[in-house]
Amino acid sequence: MIEVLVIHGPNINLLGVREPDIYGHDSFDELNRKIKERGKQLEIETRIIQSNSEGELIDAIHGTLTWGDAIIINPGAYTHYSYAIRDAIAAVRKPSIEVHLTNVHGRDEWRRHSVVAPVVSGQIIGFGTESYLIALQAAKTLIEESHR
Repeated sequence: MIEVLVIHGPNINLLGVREPDIYGHDSFDELNRKIKERGKQLEIETRIIQSNSEGELIDAIHGTLTWGDAIIINPGAYTHYSYAIRDAIAAVRKPSIEVHLTNVHGRDEWRRHSVVAPVVSGQIIGFGTESYLIALQAAKTLIEESHR
């Protein structure tokens, strides 16, 4: 079975509470339920972690050296300046997908630059919680194609 680590960065735990007009009304628990459900449909075992701490996110990324075929990550605000997260993703050499709930390119100028983008397989942005579900399918495709 394919193993995918889903990483939620800072403030994602406040989903449904934090600016619902921007980030949507689904709760954090509802998002995780959807991820688990879609994972089962796609025959993907998912592990989900959320942290507001950069070090914990990096430790989770390092953990994919022993568990996980791919990473789906929403680095939150770390997207724009965490070279440590960027370097961790590059170091583990796993297919990785950067996810954002909103279309970051249609928002503040500072949100448009991702230091993570150069080391991930791709980005899925702007589809709300569906972004994560699309990313699960993309991760499965990347893994299956790498085994051909």
